[in-house]
Amino acid sequence: MALMQLVYASQPFGFDRSMLAGILLDARRCNERDDITGALIARQDLYLQLLEGPEDKVCATYRRIRQDDRHIDVVPLVERSIDIRLFPGWAMRDDPAQSWIWTMEEVADGAVSRATEDEVLGFFRRLADMNVAPGA
Repeated sequence: MALMQLVYASQPFGFDRSMLAGILLDARRCNERDDITGALIARQDLYLQLLEGPEDKVCATYRRIRQDDRHIDVVPLVERSIDIRLFPGWAMRDDPAQSWIWTMEEVADGAVSRATEDEVLGFFRRLADMNVAPGA
């Protein structure tokens, strides 16, 4: 079965810790059911999410996200076939530090629209390289 990796960016609507906890809970439940793994980098001005898994399931998840009113201006940044997952074992990893992505000023200045695929995937590669066990 072909695996797909998709990264999108969006702006949060009404972002706070409880909303983020709800998103992560929903994502983990649905992703476990659908054999999707990935990671979410989230802060008040930006969601940057990587989804990976069976192409049909990733596409269906992305369609649901585009309809979710907690996201504004959902924009795909990377769509590609993969052989190996970047986040095996993680139904949805989250990054509480967000220390290696663009600053809020850079996002406001259009960094997302100028981003290269390598730059975007680099954020997630660094997150994947952190040695944290799923569920830790």
